[in-house]
Amino acid sequence: MDLAVEAPTLRPLMFSIAYRMLGSVADAEDVVQAGMLRLHERTAGGQAIDRPDAFASTVATRLSIDALRSAHRTRELYVGPWLPEPLLVDDEDPAHRIEQDETVSLAVLTMLERLGPVERAVFVLREALGFDYAEIARIVERDQAACRQILHRARQRVTTGSARYNADDADAARLVGEFVDALRAGDVDAVMRVLSDDVVFTADGGGRAPAIQRPMTGDLAVARFLVGLMRRGATLGVTLRMTRANGEPCIVFRSSDGATLSVLTLHVHDGAIGAIANQLNPDKLQHLAPVGDLFALVRQEGAWPST
Repeated sequence: MDLAVEAPTLRPLMFSIAYRMLGSVADAEDVVQAGMLRLHERTAGGQAIDRPDAFASTVATRLSIDALRSAHRTRELYVGPWLPEPLLVDDEDPAHRIEQDETVSLAVLTMLERLGPVERAVFVLREALGFDYAEIARIVERDQAACRQILHRARQRVTTGSARYNADDADAARLVGEFVDALRAGDVDAVMRVLSDDVVFTADGGGRAPAIQRPMTGDLAVARFLVGLMRRGATLGVTLRMTRANGEPCIVFRSSDGATLSVLTLHVHDGAIGAIANQLNPDKLQHLAPVGDLFALVRQEGAWPST
């Protein structure tokens, strides 16, 4: 096997597995680096790898399981709601360009936190990548019957939705456009019109950025809150850009010097925005560098609501 030839294919494969399992771009990149090192050591030692993709999938999955077990205590102590790191569709790194379907949505990645490491591996390998049970059993070192049971339990705990995301969803694009226009105009009523009555707003600051400590529910409360943030941000030269992250529309907020402050992901369902996830933790935005200091903006502005 010529590793230089295989790498452009194997890196995205390993990243696809690791990111879905870990919900972290940085941790997934670590898995890919460690996986490529193992491939190099294997080939340098003269050992043949008949199926590089199978070897890479196995290494990525097992390294991700180890990473999840190591991170268990850290995530238990996490400050405020935990959200995955956003994966932007226009990310310039080729290794990050994975199929952005429902299995990589923020909702599903967040719900995967309910699963244990092996459950998560089986779910990702089967639901996202379509591996057969024989291959999954070999990778996670369980028999096929056990893997079927694991997947059954995982499916009961994770709701993936009814349809895959459509990157050209005109209705979603229209709603998001109206949402952004209403925010820029400071029109609370117009913002409410594109939100579902029971919309849920969640923010992840991880103790590293000002963020609400529990989800906010209701169209009026969320609309007022977001309009207030926009007004304060406008006074400081904060800009926004619409793109897509994790298969869904998102808005990237940047400071006046171009540093990333947050990524606001919007879930459109039944003709309205039903959930909004705001990732502000600078540690989870490092792959979108440069990253801004929202606490510094808060000090500059004075009174500023937690985002």
